[in-house]
This record gives sequence, C-alpha cells and structure tokens, in this order.
Amino acid sequence: MRRYLYMGFILMLMVTGCAQQGSKGEDSIDPPLNNTARGSHAEVSDRDFVYRLVSEKDQYNSGDKVKVYGELEYIGEQDEITIGHAASPFYFPMKELTRDYDIGYAMNEPYFTTTLKKGEPLREYYSGGGGYGSQDKKEFKDFIRSLQDGYPDGHYVMYGSADFMIDSQSRGETQAEPENYKIQAEIEFSVSDQDK
Repeated sequence: MRRYLYMGFILMLMVTGCAQQGSKGEDSIDPPLNNTARGSHAEVSDRDFVYRLVSEKDQYNSGDKVKVYGELEYIGEQDEITIGHAASPFYFPMKELTRDYDIGYAMNEPYFTTTLKKGEPLREYYSGGGGYGSQDKKEFKDFIRSLQDGYPDGHYVMYGSADFMIDSQSRGETQAEPENYKIQAEIEFSVSDQDK
C-alpha cells in the first residue's frame, strides 16, 4: 500500500511540475486572437462597451514616436457608469515579428475607479513598454533599450485590451458578483528606414 501511495505522490509532483512550467508569467503576452490580416485600427464590442485600438499610422519611419491609443466607450442605457481597474484599464503588450521578440507591458495594480459618460470615449495613448531579465540575451536587451529612442525597423503587432469590472452598485443592482470584462483587439504597424 505504501508503495502505491509513494508512486501516486511522485506522479502528482510530476503533473504539478509540468503544469507550472507551462503556465504564463505576469509579463507574458496573450496569444493572438486570430491569424488573419490585421490593420492599424480595430474595434470590438462587448455588451455595453466598445473598445478601440488604433495606430495613427500603419507605417512609421525609423526613430519616429509610435502613436497608438486605446479607447473605451460606454454605450449602455445609463447616462454614466463607473468601472474599476488597475492603474489603467488599458494594456498594450506587443510583439516584433521580424525578431520574434515579445515587448511586455507591466502595470501597477492598485484599484482605481473611472466614471464613463455614455457616448464619451475614454482614451489613453501607449507610453512605451518592454523589460528584460538578467538571463535574456544581449541582442534582446539592446533591442529593448533601443525602444527609448524610437522603434527600430520591424513589423509590430499589438495585442491590446481593456480590462475592468463593474460592481453591482454601479448598475443600480443588488447582485453580489462584479461583472468582469477583458475586451481584446489586435493591430499591426511597420517601422522602416525610408532612406534605404
């Protein structure tokens, strides 16, 4: 009997270890929503909200400031609604496809609230991201550092999202559970040296 218990314990440890190795870290990028061609503008509706992810250009010159923003618009029945979120409801992780580099997007996670008026979008511009660890390769570290001076040549995909919740009081209801939202969209843009 002890032998079977011991073998069961070992098997459980192996399964747990595999599950932990396969789990995503805090900075990992969500997988692509689809593999179809993306543009520089995306709009997704979810219940009472519309989320937009927009790059002001589909082609930037090397060294240009990349101008991308997220918008969240309330389109429900009330005049306004209050949402709860981390430091911002907007997340902007991306990937550079030529080099296959993930550009993470970290955010502080206090709890803030924002009141959205019906038909008046909340807009936030992407302000940069990316980080690296001591184990990362020098090429990747150099790439992440270079983002401070403008994006290098490449093809970029942003996996943006609006992540927030609505508590029952905000809707004037007595239900106990908050309503959670994670509305995702993808856009792409390229950066190249026009003088080449």
